[in-house]
Amino acid sequence: MTANGFLTIDDRPLRGKVVLVRVDINCPVDPATREVSNDERIRLHAETTLRELREKGARTVILSHQGRPGDDDFISLRGHAPLLEKHLGGPVQFVDDIFGSAAKQAIRSLPEGGTLLLENVRFFAEEMLERPADAQASNLLVRELAPLADCFVNDAFAAIHRSQASLVGFGAVLPALAGRVMERELAALSAVLAGERKPVHFVLGGVKVKESLKVMGSLLARGKADRILTGGLLGNLLLAARGYDLGKASRETLQGKGILDLLPQARDLVRAHGKQIETPVDVALQNGGRQDVGVGELPSPYLIADIGRETVGRYGRILEDAGTIVVNSPLGRFELPGFGYGTEALLKKVAGLQAFTVVGGGHSAKLVSELGLSQEFGHVSMGGRATLYYLAGEETPVVQMLERSKRAS
Repeated sequence: MTANGFLTIDDRPLRGKVVLVRVDINCPVDPATREVSNDERIRLHAETTLRELREKGARTVILSHQGRPGDDDFISLRGHAPLLEKHLGGPVQFVDDIFGSAAKQAIRSLPEGGTLLLENVRFFAEEMLERPADAQASNLLVRELAPLADCFVNDAFAAIHRSQASLVGFGAVLPALAGRVMERELAALSAVLAGERKPVHFVLGGVKVKESLKVMGSLLARGKADRILTGGLLGNLLLAARGYDLGKASRETLQGKGILDLLPQARDLVRAHGKQIETPVDVALQNGGRQDVGVGELPSPYLIADIGRETVGRYGRILEDAGTIVVNSPLGRFELPGFGYGTEALLKKVAGLQAFTVVGGGHSAKLVSELGLSQEFGHVSMGGRATLYYLAGEETPVVQMLERSKRAS
């Protein structure tokens, strides 16, 4: 058992046992080829939890989703199987079924140490329903697969904020264990919240502004953050909350995404915790290229697309005395040439510091990997919204399910 209140794969004998494993191998997909374009999540699960289960002699049955119904990345997991094989270093059988006769026969025939990948669980429409774990125990997916299994492993940290059948239903009827990815993610974030190395500074950006404001309010009210440095659309909103007129293009962008509606909430946050919240002192405008201007020179008719160079330097100096640093989401439109500077420069700065460093969010984690900095960070999280929910103290049904299973053991 762990100090975090859940069981792990160390806590049960697994040789010869059928182990249902819920992972999150929901990967970016090339819209032209409809094939996986980045397999980092697949690698992470394969090289840790799935490889260990194989070595322990478990009969491993993998459940996962890919995309959402109606989206371009809502595809079969057939193409994920060879990628799993590559990173696992062994065969992975794929069956074009979730809980029908073909899936059941494949599970019954699975040898000791074998690995089976079932079809995208979201091909079953009821998987999208969010219900309490006890209610999900009666879901057809759970009723059909649970009798064939000995235990359930949840390794899908990036989905801990969801309460869907494949995530929480099995834990109501089977012993539920945390996989290695889940275990490491929760341990790293718990260390951040415990404030084991102070001061604790956060760098927040990205487009999930509503969630980020909630996280900021929770962290600051609970004394879990000493300083929060902002950029991206979040930083732009907070500049507006401090009375800056951003200009038509940036204001319309916030309005079009529904972010400007959060201005009263942002103002309240600045009034309550303004001394701990850092906003850009200069910004980069998209003016046929990159044009850095001080925030005192706003408004501008051009779109704010990154934090400015002076801000990068200022933020870097603030972070030098940190004991813990959490970076979540980009600080600008990093996909545009010249406007990834702020995010990249700050990531490189953080990577060279002695603090305990955590980077989270799919885009940030991908960028860290592309920059060759993964080994320089204390922890690289695969969670985006899940990380924000956990840090904000919001309800996380998957973690609650794991904790209940431990109490019942």
